[in-house]
Amino acid sequence: MSSSSQDQRKNGNRTGNGESKDDLIALLTLSDRPWLRTLALGGTIAATLFLLWRSDEPTRVQDDAAQLRGKAEPDGFVINGQYTAYDENGDLKIQFTSPRIEQFEEGNVATMKAPRAKLFGQPETEPWIVESENGSLLQNEGVLYLTDHVRVIRTFGERKATMTTTSLTLDNDQGTVYTDAPVTITDQIGVTRATGMKAWIDDRTLELKSQVEGRYETGQ
Repeated sequence: MSSSSQDQRKNGNRTGNGESKDDLIALLTLSDRPWLRTLALGGTIAATLFLLWRSDEPTRVQDDAAQLRGKAEPDGFVINGQYTAYDENGDLKIQFTSPRIEQFEEGNVATMKAPRAKLFGQPETEPWIVESENGSLLQNEGVLYLTDHVRVIRTFGERKATMTTTSLTLDNDQGTVYTDAPVTITDQIGVTRATGMKAWIDDRTLELKSQVEGRYETGQ
């Protein structure tokens, strides 16, 4: 083999700047470059922090989902729910709204916050407005129980009457509302108090059960 070929092989093992491959590897060795070792360590820390931050995302999502679902852990829930029902003749019967409704499969019950219902009787008549702070609906029975600051608002032409009580039951199938709790009815001409009440929405009639008393005074 000629010395020229040997020189070519020697030259072929060198880089363009005259350094051999072994020298180039040594150049990249961390032990020979403290600043490069520090840079690599910083990159490792950054990557670790990134992975930790990424691993925290599912936990945060789970926490947000758990907070949205609520402490009661319902089987399902509705935000800003609206419900409308019609009778067999196609006439509007009830309009119902609630900012939050939670449904539980056990007992087939739904609980709701700040429920508000419009109950329609005969056509061309003003609906009754029923509202409270809390409510629960037995879906199999079509019965709605309202509790905490219950109000029923009735309008007769230009007259308006408001009944307040602590609890009230709405039977949607029978078209009745009733309670055994004390009630107070206030209108423009006076105040009436009683214990227990039952009303028929279609007939626009109301029956006070016991301890009925009333007096004329300025309505509130």
